[in-house]
This record gives sequence, C-alpha cells and structure tokens, in this order.
Amino acid sequence: MDPRFSGAQLTHTLPLQVANQIGLRVVEEVFAPGERLKETELAESFAVSRATIREALRILESRGLVTIQPQRGAQVTQLSVKELDDFFEIRAVLLGLGSRRVAMQHTPEDLTALQTRLQQLEAHVEVLDDYARLSGELVSFLMRLSGSVALAAYIDDFGLRIGRYVRLGLSSVSRRRQSLATWRKLLKAISAHDGDLAEAIHRHLALENRQAALAEFERRMGKSPKGG
Repeated sequence: MDPRFSGAQLTHTLPLQVANQIGLRVVEEVFAPGERLKETELAESFAVSRATIREALRILESRGLVTIQPQRGAQVTQLSVKELDDFFEIRAVLLGLGSRRVAMQHTPEDLTALQTRLQQLEAHVEVLDDYARLSGELVSFLMRLSGSVALAAYIDDFGLRIGRYVRLGLSSVSRRRQSLATWRKLLKAISAHDGDLAEAIHRHLALENRQAALAEFERRMGKSPKGG
C-alpha cells in the first residue's frame, strides 16, 4: 500500500469519502501541484474500484483541486496568483460579515465554545498541519454561529478551494503566531459585542493571510514578494 495512505483502511468507501481523503492530501501537498493522479494506484491504495476513483476525481474537479483532461487523466491543479488573490478578497468580505453577526448575537455558551477552540489552536501553533486544520475548523464554526446557513455554506465551499493557499500563508511559525494574535483580538471584539471591530479584524486577518500566502508562493517560484 502507498505509505501516503497509511492509517485507516478504507474498503467499500463512497466516492465522496475517497474524494475527501485525496483532497486533504492535495491541500497538505502530499500530492504536489501538477502531479498526475493515477486511477489504478489510487484504486489499489483505497481498495475500491476504478469507477469509484473516477467519481471521486470528478468531485475534486468540481472543487477546483483536480483537472481532468481526455486521454491524459487527472492531475492536481497548479497554484495560481490570480486565484489566490480572488479567493482571499471575496472570503475576507464574507468572513467580516460573519464575525459582525456573531459579535452582535452570540450567547455565553457560544463564546465559551469559541474560547475552547482558540485554546486548541494555541496548543498546536508549532505544527503547520494541525494549525491549518484547526483554524479552518474554527472559521467554519464561527460562521455557523452567524446564523446564516448560506454564509456558512459559502465559507465551507471556499474552504475546500482555498485550503492550499491558507496553508501557504501559515508556513512559518512566526506567521502562525501572528495569526493566533489576531484571532485573540477577534474573539475579544466578539466578546465585547463590537460588530464593527470584529468585522474589521476578521477582514484584516484574511487579507494578512493572503499577503503571506502570496509571499510564500512567489518565494517558491524564485521571485521577490510584491511590495517586499
């Protein structure tokens, strides 16, 4: 079995479950941008049929993580500066709106749950994979507290598409600590029922992540970061 799939033995899994597993490995760059995803190898790794893998890859294509070309099969989509820019700009507006709503209507129980999740984030600031995953879960939870089903759904959809870029922006420990400090300010604003400040802080956090992701992306490409 491919060592990259060590862990849970997935037999007779649904295409969506397989897609989620492959998608996680794309986000964590176990599968690199541009890498070809071979149906036969994936089918063997998951102990499922190639038809199941094909359906899983179509799901990933709809999420923007995989490109499928006739006669050439599937490959991980390349990272794109334009996509990075577009996604973060839109996401910043939505996150700001969600945090404003939470600040204006949260309950003591909501705040306690947020603080618990923040503590989990603090405990994993040294580990990129854990921090990126937990920050994504915190974002998703916060948006659900906004009371807008549509907003939460939009953010979850963006989470699938933007995950690789978010992870880029959190590559260094110093950057994760900066992110954590901003999260603390955000929860303080929410606790104070300050909708304006909560919106501004969460927009800033998203755009801060965008700039860090852009800098890391351009570093990898051997260029100087914009504005640096």
